[in-house]
Amino acid sequence: MEDERPDALTIGRLAQRTGLPVRTLRFWSDQGAVPPLTRSAGGYRLYDAESVARVELVRTLRELGLGIDEVCRVLSGRTTVAEVADAHVAALDARIRSLKVSRAVLSTVSKRGSTAEETALMNRLARLSADERKQIIDEFKEEVFGGLGLDPRLQDRLRTFSIELPDDPTPDQVDAWIELAELVRDPGFRSRMRTMLELSVPTPGRSRPPGASIWWARQVVQTVAEVRERGTAPEGPAATEVLSRLFGDADRAAVLVCLEAGIEAGAERYRRLAARVRGQYASPDASEELEWLARALRAAGQAPPALPRSSSPSSRLASPRLASDKIEMN
Repeated sequence: MEDERPDALTIGRLAQRTGLPVRTLRFWSDQGAVPPLTRSAGGYRLYDAESVARVELVRTLRELGLGIDEVCRVLSGRTTVAEVADAHVAALDARIRSLKVSRAVLSTVSKRGSTAEETALMNRLARLSADERKQIIDEFKEEVFGGLGLDPRLQDRLRTFSIELPDDPTPDQVDAWIELAELVRDPGFRSRMRTMLELSVPTPGRSRPPGASIWWARQVVQTVAEVRERGTAPEGPAATEVLSRLFGDADRAAVLVCLEAGIEAGAERYRRLAARVRGQYASPDASEELEWLARALRAAGQAPPALPRSSSPSSRLASPRLASDKIEMN
C-alpha cells in the first residue's frame, strides 16, 4: 500500500501519530469528520500529514463538548466555531446552574440526613421556576401581611419586598431558598407570624404596640447586645434599668407577649434566611439577644414595682421610635 504512495498513512500509522485509538479514528472517518485522502488498491483508507492536523482539530472540538455532527458542520463550513461555541456557552451555563442546584440539594440532604421523600421535596423546591418561587412568596405575604391595616409607609415597603434567587445562585443561596420555601409553606409558621405581626405592627388609628420596636427597629437588639457584652445578667437591677431605657413606662407584660410571639414564630430565622437567599448582608443573628430580653422581662414581671425615676434626658435613653428607626425587613 505504501509503495503506491510513500507519504500515505494507514489508519494504524495515523493512530500512532495522534495517540488516538484506531476505533475512534475509524468512527470519525465514517462520520465524515476525518475522511481518508484515498484508498489503496486493497481498499484500505489512506491519510496524509494534513489528516493529522484535522484529527487534532476534531479532538479539540470534541474535548470542548461538540457533538460529532456539529464538528462535521464546522469542518464543512456550514457553521463557524464561534457560532457553535456561543450555543455551547449557553448550554454549559445552564448545566452549571443545574449542577449547583444539585450540589446544594445533596449538601442539604447530607447535613439533615433526609429521607427519600424529603429529598424529592427539596429537589422540587430547588428547581422551581422564578414565577413559581414568586408565587410561593406572594401567597405567604398575602396570608401573613394581608388585611393588617398597616401604616402606609410600612405597607409600601412590604409591597415591594421580594425574595428572589439570582439567575446564577450560589450553593448557599439555593440551600437557604430550600429552607425558606419549606418554612413559608408551613401553615403553623404562617399562623405564628400572623399573630406576631398583629401584636407588633404599627397601624394608623391606634396607639403603637408596646413591643413594636423589637421587630421593626434594630436599636433594641443593638442595645441588648451591648449590655450582654458587658456581662449584664437578665435578672437584676442592671437589666431593669435597660428595660426602662428601651421601653419607658410601657406595659412590660404586653412587650413580653409580643416578644415571645416573635420568638415562637421564628421571625429571626425568617429574616436571616431571606437575606441569605438574596445574597445580601444580614445583621448578626439576634436570637441570643431576644432570649436575654425575654428573660429580663419575665424577671421584671416578678419583681416589685420600681420607684419613680427621673425622665430627664440625662437619666434615660429615649424609647425607640418607628419614625426615626430604620425598618428592618430583610
